[in-house]
Amino acid sequence: MLTFLITVFKIIFILGFLVLIHEGGHFLVARLCKIRVNEFAIGFGPTIWKKQGKETKYAIRLIPLGGFVNMEGEEERSEEEGSFSMASIPKRIAVVAAGGLVNIIFALITYFILMASLGNNVSTVVDSTIPNQSAEAAGIISGDKITKINNKTIRNKTDFDQILEECNGEPLEVEVERNGEKLQFTIIPTAEEYNYTGIAVKYTRSNPTTEIVTLDPNSPAEVQGLLPGDVITKVNGEDVKDNPQKLLECINKSDKLNFEIERENENIEITIEPQVRYDYYLGVYLQRAENNFANNMYYAFWDTGDFAFSIKDNLKLLFSGEVSVNQLMGPVGIGEVVAETNGVADFVYILALISISLGVTNLLPFPPLDGGKIVILLLEAIRRKPLKQETEIKIQMVGFMLLIGLSIYVAYNDILRIF
Repeated sequence: MLTFLITVFKIIFILGFLVLIHEGGHFLVARLCKIRVNEFAIGFGPTIWKKQGKETKYAIRLIPLGGFVNMEGEEERSEEEGSFSMASIPKRIAVVAAGGLVNIIFALITYFILMASLGNNVSTVVDSTIPNQSAEAAGIISGDKITKINNKTIRNKTDFDQILEECNGEPLEVEVERNGEKLQFTIIPTAEEYNYTGIAVKYTRSNPTTEIVTLDPNSPAEVQGLLPGDVITKVNGEDVKDNPQKLLECINKSDKLNFEIERENENIEITIEPQVRYDYYLGVYLQRAENNFANNMYYAFWDTGDFAFSIKDNLKLLFSGEVSVNQLMGPVGIGEVVAETNGVADFVYILALISISLGVTNLLPFPPLDGGKIVILLLEAIRRKPLKQETEIKIQMVGFMLLIGLSIYVAYNDILRIF
């Protein structure tokens, strides 16, 4: 019971706090722009607390899944002084963009502080080489500092890993620093073969399973008919149920895989021919960075940059079709992830991740999101006159209905993944 109450508190805190700073961004910029705010509310539904200020009513509502800032002249145009519709277009754009920007800025600051406080960073200095692999054969030795690969500066292990992930086995031009001297090596990375199926299973440290959460679009598993929610019980006759490590080992043993799965209380057999893919390695172990203030600030800065750009990369994958809509997560899925956080660091990381996702999502150019409102304001600036109010309402309503439909679909998938 206590665990359940703690979980509920964590979910309410994250959702409530992130909505508070999001709406607080709109509110503060509106006040700075001298726009009248009639109500500042956290949550939806019945009011459980309210206080009337000099100009603004402050309220907390029962359902902590959102909030709003009700500005004079925002929903219906008003000629009154201090109304949203009478403010200049740059001021209105600033007010609309403020919520998402506050979420993004908060996430980046929080993530930076988390990374700086954790320390335990990996440097770009070679600790040792792996026998009979590429780096050793090329002449890399312990103590070499990898400074560039293919003329790209290597600042942290993420840079190092990304280049190897994208190299496709091509020779790498590696620059190292040894005793103050720059040395150049041409290294063909070591290839390690693995079988690709496109399956991602539901996994947490406390509850490992072999239930399929998502499938990559057009992957061997999806093409052959596996579905999210299927539970893999055997591969080529070997029992793998609730053992993701054993599942991975079995997948890599054969070029033809006979899956036995449980689907809605029915046992089904599906045969898959996996694709052969490769991981590439330089063949080195990297040293831990010395745990001091300067190093922690340095690595936290670059890690935070990687964190920020990972959201951009994920959006690119979504709009290019490389990530399915089925892999999106809504409040139900977020609640499950929050419930499974273990310790303060996990919780703070999830807080930062949800905050930056909320901020970026809200700034997408799609009505009725903040980004959609910004597009309408930019159209007004180009046309030098506002859209007809009826037209704007229709655009917002169509976008709202599509957004509600998507939210219901995502929530449905979240529930299927959980149960």
